[in-house]
Amino acid sequence: MTTINKRISDIDEATIRFAGDSGDGMQLTGTQFSDNTAIFGNDLATLPDFPAEIRAPKGSLAGVSSFQLQFSNKNVHTPGDDLNVLVAMNPAGLKVHIGDLKDNGMLILNTANFTKKNIDLAGYDENPLENNS
Repeated sequence: MTTINKRISDIDEATIRFAGDSGDGMQLTGTQFSDNTAIFGNDLATLPDFPAEIRAPKGSLAGVSSFQLQFSNKNVHTPGDDLNVLVAMNPAGLKVHIGDLKDNGMLILNTANFTKKNIDLAGYDENPLENNS
């Protein structure tokens, strides 16, 4: 049997953003997360953000789609500002949104999409996972 130590924090509110390419399902993921948050009795506000109708090239900064929500056990009036959690599905999603993550925020990445091609498309000189940028 494996024992896992978990750090559990009780918080009053959280702001989360899911970010990836248009077509990656960020709107659906955000909607499903929002629905489940409401089922547990939390108040919430959402902010879907997606590119114009003309789809930008996959992996490009212009093609990033995101869904943000703030939820709380108290009244919520906005989708939030600084992020407690950023879920980035690719380097472009990371680059566009990393500046909004709080200093002590949680970063969740789909590292499988951090290929040389996607890193180049996002405009990174190096892999940000290897140089902590």
